[in-house]
Amino acid sequence: MHQENIKLSQYEYYMSFAIKEAEKALQVGEFPVGCVVVQNNKIISASSRKGTTSKIGIFSEIDHAEIIALKKIEVSNKKNDLEKSILFCTMEPCLMCFAAIILSGIKKIVYAYEDPMGGGTCCDIASLTPLYKQSKIKIVSGVLREKSLELFKIFFKNKKKLYLENSLLEHYTIKQAE
Repeated sequence: MHQENIKLSQYEYYMSFAIKEAEKALQVGEFPVGCVVVQNNKIISASSRKGTTSKIGIFSEIDHAEIIALKKIEVSNKKNDLEKSILFCTMEPCLMCFAAIILSGIKKIVYAYEDPMGGGTCCDIASLTPLYKQSKIKIVSGVLREKSLELFKIFFKNKKKLYLENSLLEHYTIKQAE
């Protein structure tokens, strides 16, 4: 696995763009997850979570910020070397997103806030099939965690939202405020 020479301040710099994406989502009532993909110190894709504003409790569970960011890269018609890219997201990727990131070839994920309910980065990759086991992906957690946490607190305090209402994640997040 190759190592990038990126200082923590650079992680914070790019995470701030992911947080801006999460803020955009929150402003329209969506779950505040933002994502940017960086290659050669340039953002090549940015996105935020979609499909969480239903008033009747029907939500999209595939319109995650990470999936949308990867899809934007796929349809961009630009040659990108994703093995040299870093994905920044405001929340730990779920198992679906984690697998998609691995399959895309990205070798590093940097996230802000852990997801105790659905986070997928803690799975034992060594016990998976060769396609995943050989990924050698690196995970960096907790970058600008407090800024991201604040957005999730705002989201969960909104009594009009239904998405993840009374979930483990909601209780965990609100408890962080105590």
